[in-house]
Amino acid sequence: MEFRELKIAGAWEITPRQFGDGRGVFLEWFKGSAFEAAVGRPLDLRQANCSVSAAGVLRGIHFTDNPPGQAKYVTCVRGAFLDVIVDLRVGSPTFGQWDSVLIDDVDRRAVFLSEGLGHAILSLEDGSTVMYLCSLEYTPTLDRDLHPLDPELGINWPTAGRDGTEFAFQLSDKDAAAPTLAAASEAGLLPRYESGTHPVG
Repeated sequence: MEFRELKIAGAWEITPRQFGDGRGVFLEWFKGSAFEAAVGRPLDLRQANCSVSAAGVLRGIHFTDNPPGQAKYVTCVRGAFLDVIVDLRVGSPTFGQWDSVLIDDVDRRAVFLSEGLGHAILSLEDGSTVMYLCSLEYTPTLDRDLHPLDPELGINWPTAGRDGTEFAFQLSDKDAAAPTLAAASEAGLLPRYESGTHPVG
């Protein structure tokens, strides 16, 4: 496994080593010892989720009140997604900035994001399937959202899939009604960098 820290502190891209032959492919998409050595903390697994999306489905930007916060370890088992991490921690040197990783069924990369970071995924083909490990069980009262098309964030979302076919973004009603970064900040909904939201190690 190769770990690469993204420009947002507390977020990593993980590239597994794949072993293939005529029967197929084997890989370790998560390994606790390698994870802890690279990230400097364990992943306290509390829930594992699976989501399947049509091309153009845009999910997020989602985050969780911090504390307690929710860390996520995300991979794509079918199709392709653009995975975007946004720094929502007030006081962070990269506050309001974002980074992205293409996760797909070719390179089979994963992404880890620490508590306090925002997360969004855009499906790049029909039937794309993402699996993610969470450090906190789903708790609706702690869930927060930001609008993924907020011009202040300026996320460079693609408008065509992996095969070049153009699509329109599909958002849930909840995501379409989400506030902008400025509105969430004004309402005091964002985590603070100095309250333990940055990574350990």
